[in-house]
Amino acid sequence: MNTTEPPPAIAILDDYQNVALKMANWTRVEERAAITVFNDHLADPEAVALRLAPFDILCVMRERTPLPRALLERLPRLKLIVTTGRRNASIDLTAAAERGIVVAHTGYSSTPTIEFAFSLILASVRNIASENASLRAGGWQRSLGGSLRGATLGVMGLGNIGAEMARLGLAFGMTIIAWSQNLTPERAAAAGATLVSKTELFEHSDILSIHLVLSGRTRGLVGAQELALMKPTARLVNSSRGPIVDESALIEALREGQIAGAAIDVFDCEPLPQDHPFRTLPNVLATPHIGYVSKDMYRVFYGDTVKNILAYLDGKPPPFLLTP
Repeated sequence: MNTTEPPPAIAILDDYQNVALKMANWTRVEERAAITVFNDHLADPEAVALRLAPFDILCVMRERTPLPRALLERLPRLKLIVTTGRRNASIDLTAAAERGIVVAHTGYSSTPTIEFAFSLILASVRNIASENASLRAGGWQRSLGGSLRGATLGVMGLGNIGAEMARLGLAFGMTIIAWSQNLTPERAAAAGATLVSKTELFEHSDILSIHLVLSGRTRGLVGAQELALMKPTARLVNSSRGPIVDESALIEALREGQIAGAAIDVFDCEPLPQDHPFRTLPNVLATPHIGYVSKDMYRVFYGDTVKNILAYLDGKPPPFLLTP
């Protein structure tokens, strides 16, 4: 009678571009485990639970598939979760610890997000996406772009990413103002910015770029009241997290022309529903949450994922443990 244990079953979730196995050397893992890659995204909790029930190890990409307590309780075989990035608010770490599930993370660099966030500003101000679409359809020079030199860049959140955005704005000749709940004048000055009130941030920004972590304090921080303070020529840029901005209020402001436009990489519901207004509003530049999606970043993500899995298979603690 064969009593050999089956190899551990590994699921790689939400690999939209089908690149996970190409971004790292999985050979040593494949020799000891069975890997299944899922390129699609499931949102229905029941469907997610049924899909993931057979797996011992889950590899998740950021917050694409949340792992709350209710789901973890339905995954009796689960022993290891590896999440890309250094934190993941969508994983219930307490519930995982209670069930003896090890949670590990990977390295992360904010460079791709910084580069992408500023590219959203440039693309929005110069109408690059709409001009490209027009040219492909046979058109030629349909709009007038704006300029950054002399404009005011408002930065909401002056952490690692926000501070770099401020420095890039300075390089383009912009005036930088900033606000967040705990920002001090000294920290603002160190990034070349002037600390202002929240009201002043919205009133004076020509471009307002959001760089905050989503939390109870920041959810819905930008609503109808704040948007109403903005200039009709101003633009809102969000490459942080969708729920920081009241989505319905932003849609209304864009439809009514209260602001000139928005450049958005993050949304309340991802992937963005097919009938969502952000897909069709003419003054919206929307991208599918690709701020961090670069080859170099993915090599770090999946390279460290492999390291974590191999350590676990060897009976050792993963090198990048994530604890409650």
